[in-house]
Amino acid sequence: MLKLMPTCQNCNCALPPESTEARICTYECTFCAICVDGVLQSVCPNCGGNFMPRPIRPAHNRKGGNYLGKDPATTVVRHQPVDLEAHAALVAAVGHIPPHER
Repeated sequence: MLKLMPTCQNCNCALPPESTEARICTYECTFCAICVDGVLQSVCPNCGGNFMPRPIRPAHNRKGGNYLGKDPATTVVRHQPVDLEAHAALVAAVGHIPPHER
């Protein structure tokens, strides 16, 4: 189950569970859309993979108890600003490769 991290790992802006600005990679590294598009150039600084919009967990119990009230978002903040120089090297190495071929 997704952890639904509360903030962007890079800029630490709030990304509440209902945010449409949250982006995740396959390892659930969580960044805001602004950082993904502008700073990271759609390359995860932790794994080199790509990002997708984070799904939104339903706020209300509509079926089977699958909702935020039963499975809340985590409150653990993982603020690790990206090393821009190291990330530039990663983007140079893999940024031109389509995500499905990385």
